[in-house]
Amino acid sequence: MIIRIQQEDFDVAALNRELLAERNNVGAIASFIGLVRDLEGDSLQQMTLEHYPGMTEKALQDIAEKARQRWKIIDLGIIHRIGALAPADQIVLVSVLSAHRADAFEACEFIMDYLKTDAPFWKKEVSGQGSKWVESRKSDIFAQKKWDT
Repeated sequence: MIIRIQQEDFDVAALNRELLAERNNVGAIASFIGLVRDLEGDSLQQMTLEHYPGMTEKALQDIAEKARQRWKIIDLGIIHRIGALAPADQIVLVSVLSAHRADAFEACEFIMDYLKTDAPFWKKEVSGQGSKWVESRKSDIFAQKKWDT
């Protein structure tokens, strides 16, 4: 399992090669890349992400372990960026390896849904209208709740 919090950009192919290593039992890799976007349409100039070192990594490990308990996962990787990011910059990468695509797809979606609600990151947006801290969206909370069954 690979969990990284970093300022530098990431390469999805490099992470997947690292996760695959010499394995020959992987039948599927589901990867998700999240980008910084101008959701409000008010000229987003920058998003700054902050986190609490140690606490954040532990939260990501807990989310990954929950996924491992629900699906047949061979390995997984989560990379989340911090610092100042511009629109269209990569912000998060989740890759899940499994023998079958259903496990990979579902676990990848589960991890992202929990990252959006349970991972301790704080986002501040700077736009032409000023700066503001981003609050949790109801749609993210609703997406996470579907996994409670």
